[in-house]
Amino acid sequence: MDGSLVRTLLLGQKRVGMYHSRSRDAHWDGKNEVGEPVASDLYFSTLTAGNFTATRKMLIRK
Repeated sequence: MDGSLVRTLLLGQKRVGMYHSRSRDAHWDGKNEVGEPVASDLYFSTLTAGNFTATRKMLIRK
């Protein structure tokens, strides 16, 4: 919760629609930029698409 960036996922362009499969949707595997698992903590994810931005809380508990 110190505000440092853990990882950035760049997904490129996606077609409009519902995505339910991990091979097509946006998901985070709980690892940082170098592939190490992150610690149990509260994290924030921000999704940006065009002019739309949404931030949500995620709790990682191990």
